[in-house]
Amino acid sequence: MSLGNFDTHANQVPTQQNLLAELSPALKAFYDATVALGVAGQVTTFTLSDFGRTFQPASGAGTDHAWGNHQFIIGDAVKGGDFFGKYPTLALGGPDDAEQRGRWIPTTAVDQYGATLAKWFGVQPGDLASVFPNLAKFSPGDLGFMM
Repeated sequence: MSLGNFDTHANQVPTQQNLLAELSPALKAFYDATVALGVAGQVTTFTLSDFGRTFQPASGAGTDHAWGNHQFIIGDAVKGGDFFGKYPTLALGGPDDAEQRGRWIPTTAVDQYGATLAKWFGVQPGDLASVFPNLAKFSPGDLGFMM
């Protein structure tokens, strides 16, 4: 099954509203199923992307490709209720804007996020450098969002 296309170069607001209206109850149903099966502490659902959208609208009421993005993680092994990384200043030309169009410079590397999940999945700490060869360039290597 395919949910659709989040590449919103046009009509972003109504497109995202429709897509997220489908995604939200599907994720809740999946999580509720893990609870009913007694495995919610052993199943983690997450998004992963280093892709984002510009803050400045493009023609057609959409946005162009950008970098920094937000992810979510669902499951009973997640230390929820907090943000990890630095939330950007949402201002065109602000301190986190790389090109005056709302292309936020990420403060958390995909490697850090992936390594945190990989440790939870059972990758040994000594093997993380092989799986994520750029991890040593970022600190901390474990963001601490998994129990």
